[in-house]
Amino acid sequence: MNADFADGEGRWRAHLGTLRQVVRQEVVARQVAAHVPDLPPRRVLDIGCGQGTQALALARRGHLVVGLDNSDRLLADFRAALAAEPPAVADRVRLVEGAAQDVAALFGPASFDVVLCHGVLMYFADPGPLLDAIARVVSPGGIVSLLVRNGDALAMRPGLLGDWDKVAAAFDGRSYRNRIGVSARADRRADLTAALASRHLAVRGWYGVRVFTDTAADDEPVPDQARLDAILRAEERAGRTDPYRGVAALLHLIAARGPEPGHGPAGTRQPAETRPAGPAG
Repeated sequence: MNADFADGEGRWRAHLGTLRQVVRQEVVARQVAAHVPDLPPRRVLDIGCGQGTQALALARRGHLVVGLDNSDRLLADFRAALAAEPPAVADRVRLVEGAAQDVAALFGPASFDVVLCHGVLMYFADPGPLLDAIARVVSPGGIVSLLVRNGDALAMRPGLLGDWDKVAAAFDGRSYRNRIGVSARADRRADLTAALASRHLAVRGWYGVRVFTDTAADDEPVPDQARLDAILRAEERAGRTDPYRGVAALLHLIAARGPEPGHGPAGTRQPAETRPAGPAG
């Protein structure tokens, strides 16, 4: 994550086991799985991997994962989680300490078959350079997964909570103060789709995340398994169904990397390596 996120890192860690975060992580994992089959093993880069929830889910499914983050504390959490995994899973993961804006310097072109960038773009006033780097490091035919704040529905949360002053500002702007107390930026789907297309990344699917549970209290605990399963079924269905997905708190875009002009057909992909890809050079 970048320096802005660091201001709210403590709150983020404190709320990882709550309903809102469990719903976010589980729904996103299911949406990723729909586009990234278990076989063949993919080379995955998770930009801003944090405590490693999504990266671990992919490693457990057999993929080779590099987790990139600049937070010592979150990477320590990730290492602790890896220590509890079977060696076959832990050996598929390599952690790199570094900033999201250094992706292009750390990794070579077409180094990865899948690139995740979840909850990161919102902390960049100009996401263009990071999108350039993502387009550079993903292989032709590879998949990019972006999770962003939904700029088309920015007024929903304050409106449902009755915070009318924030509603007025949300209608007219892109910036907001998030639940961990950090200033951030929202993306509109049409704008982000166009930005991806200009980088030869074509959106293949999009989803809403946290349609119904976004206004849950920050500390609301996870309910019993039967109730949680019902919530996840509802959230997953709403996240792929109009008009619900359009008013979700978060947008999840899945894009596929096409070829550069003159570089052959889309859909070709470098063979998966036997270990996570390392830094360039």
